[in-house]
Amino acid sequence: MAFSDGQADFRSDTVTRPTAAMRAAMASADVGDDVYGEDPTVNALEERVAGLLGVEAALYVTSGMMGNQIAINLLTRPGDEILCVETAHVRNHENGAASANSGVAFRTVTTSGGQISPETIARLTAESGYHLPSITLLSWENTHNYSGGTVVPFDVLVAGSEAARSHGMRVHLDGARLWNAAIASGVDLAQWTGITDSVQVCFSKGLGAPVGSAVCGSKDFVEAARAVRHRLGGAMRQVGVLAAAVDVALDEWERIDGDHTLARELAVGLAERFPLSVNPSPETNMVLLHEQGCSVPLKTIETALGEAGVRVGFISPTMLRFCTHRDVNSDDVRRVLGVVDMLVADLPTNR
Repeated sequence: MAFSDGQADFRSDTVTRPTAAMRAAMASADVGDDVYGEDPTVNALEERVAGLLGVEAALYVTSGMMGNQIAINLLTRPGDEILCVETAHVRNHENGAASANSGVAFRTVTTSGGQISPETIARLTAESGYHLPSITLLSWENTHNYSGGTVVPFDVLVAGSEAARSHGMRVHLDGARLWNAAIASGVDLAQWTGITDSVQVCFSKGLGAPVGSAVCGSKDFVEAARAVRHRLGGAMRQVGVLAAAVDVALDEWERIDGDHTLARELAVGLAERFPLSVNPSPETNMVLLHEQGCSVPLKTIETALGEAGVRVGFISPTMLRFCTHRDVNSDDVRRVLGVVDMLVADLPTNR
């Protein structure tokens, strides 16, 4: 449903507000000093997340970016390169943190859907070393944000990861929306993480918790990650008040299937109006409206929606993104389509 001020916000699944159950859990959370390892709510959450993902240990961190950057710091050395797709979040949307904090750069692949083939990995690693930087880490992103929340298929991730390991690389998974990938694909969470050295999962996107992510891996990795978290200024004290909300979100994490259903509802409606500009069958919770083939300028659509109390965002200058989440519903989808209908009706050819 729309927020209490009447706004329907499709900009991102990060805009959700904590539910009444989350607020109640936060108010009554049993807490301690997490730097001393004495916050029982955090400790229980980390154990729960590790169990869900099938890894030895998990560390609660402030954000997905912090989780990714901790993993990069531990799995690379200064001067190394990270192999990822050109549109990866870790490269484009983390404020240059990998180079600033860990002294590494990126070797990128131009591809679609966040996929990287074993052949590409073999070719690029053959070019590394001696005068060129060593490529020591392969970083996946699942779901892949820039391509509209697409799922990197499990067999693609397995084949690419095996190829990377055969060339001496380690593997990280930016699983900020891994929950969405698991629901959409039917592949269990633990299967995705079983082929990586580290994984980051976010709680403040599809799950709808207000704050936090986890970076996960072996016990030794997480012990080292705790020290890096502290170095980055991410050590927290009575943080159980936040972890309690995550615990509530995890109780119903599979509800994000409803977000996917709502995205398909929106995509079908937009595709009926702009058939050349929208994929009517999105895989998860994102719908992209492309400028190419769209009969109404995207900026006009964004402005008109804003005036009607509906917020959307550009993922690039030529793509408008609608992201579904627990705080929007079918009524809000109808609001979007109603505004679009008025814009289409005003086109000269329709008068």
